[in-house]
This record gives sequence, structure tokens and C-alpha cells, in this order.
Amino acid sequence: MSNGPANLLDAARWYLARGYAPIPVPAGSKVPVLKGWTDLRLAEADLPQHFNGTGNIGVLLGEPSGWLVDVDLDCEEAVALAPAFLPPTGAVSGRPGKLASHWWYICEGARTRKHQDPASKKMIVELRSTGAQTVVGPSVHPSGEPYDPLEGDPAVVDAEALGAAVAALADAVRAQRHGDALPGRLPAPASSKAPSAPDAVLRRAEAYLDRIPPAISGSGGHSQTYAAATAMVHGFGLDAETAFGLLWDRYNPRCQPPWSEKELRHKVGDAASKPHDRPHGWLRDAGPAEASDVDLSGFDPERRRVPGERPRSERPADPGAFPDHLLRVPGFIEQVVAHNLATATRPQPVLALAAAICLQAVLAARKVRDERGNRTNLYCVGVAPSGAGKDNARKVNKNILFAADMVEHEGNEDLASDAGLVTAVEAEPAVLFQIDEFGRFLRTIGDPKKAPHLFNVLTALMKLYSSADTVFRGKAYADKKRNKVVDQPCVSVYGTTVPEHFFESLTADSLSDGFIARLLVFESAETPARQRARATGVPDSIKQAAEWWGSFKPGGNLAPEHPQPIVVEATPEAGEVFDALAAMVDAELAKPDEAGRSLWARAEEKACRLALIYACSTNAQKPVIDEDAARWACDLSSYLTRRMLYIAHEWVADGVFDARQKRVVRVVRKAGGKISRSELCRKTQWLTQRERQEVIDNLLETQQLRQEEETSATRPKVVYALA
Repeated sequence: MSNGPANLLDAARWYLARGYAPIPVPAGSKVPVLKGWTDLRLAEADLPQHFNGTGNIGVLLGEPSGWLVDVDLDCEEAVALAPAFLPPTGAVSGRPGKLASHWWYICEGARTRKHQDPASKKMIVELRSTGAQTVVGPSVHPSGEPYDPLEGDPAVVDAEALGAAVAALADAVRAQRHGDALPGRLPAPASSKAPSAPDAVLRRAEAYLDRIPPAISGSGGHSQTYAAATAMVHGFGLDAETAFGLLWDRYNPRCQPPWSEKELRHKVGDAASKPHDRPHGWLRDAGPAEASDVDLSGFDPERRRVPGERPRSERPADPGAFPDHLLRVPGFIEQVVAHNLATATRPQPVLALAAAICLQAVLAARKVRDERGNRTNLYCVGVAPSGAGKDNARKVNKNILFAADMVEHEGNEDLASDAGLVTAVEAEPAVLFQIDEFGRFLRTIGDPKKAPHLFNVLTALMKLYSSADTVFRGKAYADKKRNKVVDQPCVSVYGTTVPEHFFESLTADSLSDGFIARLLVFESAETPARQRARATGVPDSIKQAAEWWGSFKPGGNLAPEHPQPIVVEATPEAGEVFDALAAMVDAELAKPDEAGRSLWARAEEKACRLALIYACSTNAQKPVIDEDAARWACDLSSYLTRRMLYIAHEWVADGVFDARQKRVVRVVRKAGGKISRSELCRKTQWLTQRERQEVIDNLLETQQLRQEEETSATRPKVVYALA
């Protein structure tokens, strides 16, 4: 017996969780009696009704169970010969009197096939699929022997290849019994040298080769044939003569026109001598899970990676958690952060910093600029898990603006349209929009079909971001004859979101169109412990500092109409820090990475704005961008840029298959970097078994995962770990 559940109901739930369709079978029997059992599809709520006592349990095969199929070995010869003919699989079961008599696979499109002895008419081997079922543990055989549970990981194989392997196994049993020649035996290659590969490998190579499309003149025939030759000599590890024989007899007749013997031998020689990305024998050793993959780009000598997959050397490194030394900004911001943390049920230092930066940004809006014309407007996002205390920072900002009699500087939390946004900015050009559920907001406004009235909001936000040192001209609306004009608008945004909603909103287009590049994304991965925080009013020091900014009007009373902000100068030491960042940005921009270019292109600008805010926080009346301000701002901008590049690599996908890969990698990472096969199956129920296996195979092949084996008390367990 093994690790499987001993209780019948628990077993049914266990099989259902793995994507298999359990059905009830009477105790001591192998045959279900329930009327219409082939169409029975039980949900978890139905299981107690059918598995409520003694009895056996079967699993529907084929389509109902994600194309799980069973190769049932009905005689001793078939059991003995199976390893030489059947594709290797991680799921083999039986019972004490007939060990290893059931070999399990995932085989889409497979059909039930029975192979009998021609003389006795007794079954030799049976391939069971849709319309059939097999009894599994903890059931009991009519002889009284317990069945093994269906454990392990069935290999994913091609239907044609598996059918051929089962037929060959049956032929071998017949030949052993009756001396018949095996039908379809591989013909001798065009050489005096005998094939060096085992029959099982040759038959798998035949089935694989039969699925490769033929070479057609004028349609990439040369590379197509080279790919086929590479699969034989490198993928299956065949010697050149054996590979040539297979290609000559099974592939070349389908080509238009067929190759000459000299041409075909030349292809085999090239394939055998040139270097390849994959290890020698990768098709042979990986098993037939790969044999259904006939993507010829996989053998292209010019190809070095899966389409859309970055080389490991180019993958951005994770810069890690938010650095502690960046959490402190002296003066006003430090006071606001301290007040935030003291009044929060769940203190969030990173989010408190982001919100305080935005508050200082709106207080100094249209009142200061640096030597290069940069203003204080910023778009910040606070990212934290659900229930981790994201709302407190927004409340603190709201309370401070209210206490300082500056509520007009907080915009509406709901940006309903671009027209409403521009109208709000026209009424108050120095404004802070605080938006909850920012990730959902991005997903909504990014889809013109779902929310056409919101689609232009991003465009308006980007224009406002870049218009802080000039004049913003909005489009003319139906109710107005003139365009809306705002002199030097200074719009800041502080949004909060959970990681999944924000990261899932990221796309390759959104990374390159500029809006995401303008964001400063502050992450807090933890949910801090609760504290018994006491609600207190805004401290006088914070209130007075905010009021000072409210009364400060550089340029006199005309400042609201035509701002004349003071120039905050940078020290020579600060200039050297900015120059170092600029040099690093230039080096990053020279790399051929579109996502990286768009993000790095804004890094220096964001650093300048952050340094200006740091200076205002440190000394409101005589702000100076010194070395400390520049270093903090450049370090913060660089860290957030590198972190966003890492996030983009982890979440932004090039198509459906790449999205599946990235999601599986995230599941493994969330599990601590290592996960058992069974646990991975439970946590990826959104994939079919075939899809899951295809993803895992590709992650192993591209060395993003590695497969390990851990020994338990009963049998080895397959484990996947991040490479």
C-alpha cells in the first residue's frame, strides 16, 4: 500500500482535487453498476452521497479526467516487457498479486484499444480511455487484495506514439508466445551497421519523426529537414547511420521533392557535428512527454531560447525588500510618517513614506522648482496585501489637509472620466488624487470596450504629469467652445492596491506607453501585527507646517493664476550624484530591452522631483538640494526602477503560454522556492493536466525550474525547485 487516503470519501476528494473523475463501484467488484456511470460527473458536494460506507472507487478515463488513460497489462509477459516498450511514467500501480500492472498517462485524444492473443482470445494489454474506468485504491480486488492508489505523476504523451507503443508491446508478447515476427519492425538502415539503440527508443523516434511535417521546396525545407535530423541524432541520441535510415525510409518519401542520399547524409552529418542548446539525448531521456512537441523552432540552430524568453543572464535581478535607509526623510515627511505609524492598527512604514511624499508634493506644488524646471508632482502607488492596513495613510493625508484648511487640494477619489479630471484640475491646479483599488482602476481604464468613458483618463494623466512646468491645454468638450487651459498644473496621485490586482494589470503595451514608467511603486509584502493604536488629532507641528505651505505665495497674490515658483538650487556635490545616475541610466538605455528603456528613461526625472521634495521637507523656508537629498532620491529612484523591471519580468507575459509559465513560477516561489508535484497540482487547478505538464516541461527545459527527488517513508516524491 502507499500514502493514499485509506478512507473512501477522502480518497474520492483526493482524486477529484487532482482533476480525476471518481465513480462508485460495489464492494468486491471491478464493474460499476450505477446506471449511466459513463456520464457521471460528481462535484465535491456529491461525494458523501456516493462514498458513504464500504465499497470500491473507480476513476473515469479519458476526457472526463483530463485525458488520464490506463495501460492495463493483463498478462505476466506484458508486465515483464512493458519497460522496454512503454514510455516511462511517474504513475504505475497494481496490487500485491499483480505488481506494476497499470501504467498511467495523460494522453489527449487517445482511444480505447484492446489487444488479444490470437489463439486463446485472452487479453494481453488494453489501452483504456474515454468510456472506460479503472478501479483504484483504497478499493479491494475480488481476490481480497488491496489496489494501490493512483499516485505519482502520469507522463504526458502523444496519442499516436502511445498507441504504437502498446501495439508493439502486444506484438512482442505474441511473438514470445507463438514465434511470430513482429509486424512493423524497423527496417535495417542503409548501412551494414546494426541499429545501436533499443527497440523502445527506435519506436519512439519513429513516432516522433512521423509527426514532423515534410520538407517542401521553397517553404523552409532545408531548415525543416535539419530539424528532423537534429531530433534523431541529438534528441534521441541515435548514431548517424541509424538516424539516416529512419529519415530515408520514413521521412524522405514525404518530402517534395525527396532529398538525394548525398544531401540527406549531409544534413545528418551537420546535425551530428554542430553544437546545440539542449543536452544530448534530451528527447530520449526526458521521455515521451516531449515526443508530442514537434515545434521545429526548438531545433533551429539559430534559436537560443523559447520565444519571448529572456536569457538567464539578461533576466533582471530582484533588488529585494524596500531598503531601510530609504525610509527616513528628515523634517515634515518624517513627522507625518511617525504620526501615521502611531495611529495605524497595522503600521506600514513603506506606505506611510509614499503617502507622506505625496502630501509634501501637493503642499509645495506650483511653489518650488529645481534649476532644471522639475516640479514636485509625482504618481505613487502603495502595494500591500489585502487587510494589511493600506487605508490609514490616505486618511492621515486627508486629515492633515482638513486641519490646515486646505481640503480643496484633495481631489475626488473617483476619477470618472478625463473630462471630470481636467475640470477638477482647472478648479484647483495643485491637487492630490488618492485612489483606492488602483490596480482595478488601471485594468478598467485600460480596456476601451469595458469602460469607453474612462479610456482617455490615462492620456490626460500623462499630459498633466508633463505639463507642470508649462501650460496644459485640454481638448474642447461639447459643453464648452474653448479648450480647457491650466497654467502649470501640479497633479499628484497616491493610489493603493493589492499586489495581484496591480501586477495583473501590467502589459507589455502599458510598460512602453509611458504611464507605468511614471509611477513610483512602493511595496510592502508583509501584513504587520496589530497594535492597539489610539486615534489622535493631527499634531500641532504637522498642522503648522502644512499651514505655512498654504500661506506661502511666491510671486505675490497673482501666484494662483500664474505661478512664479522659487528656484531650489543643488550643491555641486548633489550634481555629481545626479551625474552618476545619468551615466548609469545611459548604460541601461543602451541595452536592447524595450520595457527597460521605458522605465529607465524616467528614472533621472523622478530622482530630481524626489530630491526637490526631500529639500522642501528638510527645510521649508530655505530648501537646498544637497548631497543627502540627491543620494536619497537617486537611490530610491534606482531601487524602484529595478524592482519594477523585476516585477515586469515576473508578471508581464508574451501570450497565454508564457502567462501560464510565469504563474506557475510564482506558485513555486510563494511556496518557498520548492514544491512537491502533488502540491503543485493542487495549487494549479486552473490548468488542465496536459497544460500543466507542458508548462513544467518547458520550465525544466529553460532551466527556470529543476526537478528533484525526495525519499519518503514509502516511495520517492517528485519535487520542483526554482533554479
